[in-house]
Amino acid sequence: MITVLLAEDVYMVRGAFLALFGQESDIDVVADLGDSNEILPAARLHRPDVAVIDIDMPGQEDLSVVQKIHDELPETRTLILTNHWRPTIVRRALNMRVGGFLLKDSPPEKLVSTVRDLAAGHRVIDADLAVSAWQAPTPPLTERQLEVLRLAAAGEDVPDIAARLNLSPGTIRNYLTSVTTKLNARTRMDAVRIAVDAGWL
Repeated sequence: MITVLLAEDVYMVRGAFLALFGQESDIDVVADLGDSNEILPAARLHRPDVAVIDIDMPGQEDLSVVQKIHDELPETRTLILTNHWRPTIVRRALNMRVGGFLLKDSPPEKLVSTVRDLAAGHRVIDADLAVSAWQAPTPPLTERQLEVLRLAAAGEDVPDIAARLNLSPGTIRNYLTSVTTKLNARTRMDAVRIAVDAGWL
């Protein structure tokens, strides 16, 4: 029996996934979650074979929960689902060696077969996603700079970002200044706009 953790914040979509998996005699959904904060505790509790995670859930854009699952539960394979892929997210997921990465408009049977493939130790990445990610221009920002800019784009101020990343406010200001300079932006919000337009955030 393949045990699955399912994380999807849209109730109707989660219900459709549950119904789909419920038709399969070899798949057992041990946790279905609508809150991204519940993913890691549930993964620790159930230790599923496969964690199916909607990366578009609030709070999941930086893939941090996926990294924590890989670090703490290496036996759990991760399958990332998304509606709106961004090259940097796909690239990070590939570098992180996620088990699978699929668009949510993939055929239902593809989701089921991918879960089985992951449980068997294989890796399944949507070919179009992989090719597009590697062909997209590499952002001139470091992962840390992207992380700081992502938090700034979400409306967090310098002290909040510093507290979240365990850095000093001065260090965060330096990161934001470097980002603005690298992107030839006029302001911090202009840097956010440039990064969003380029698909980096």
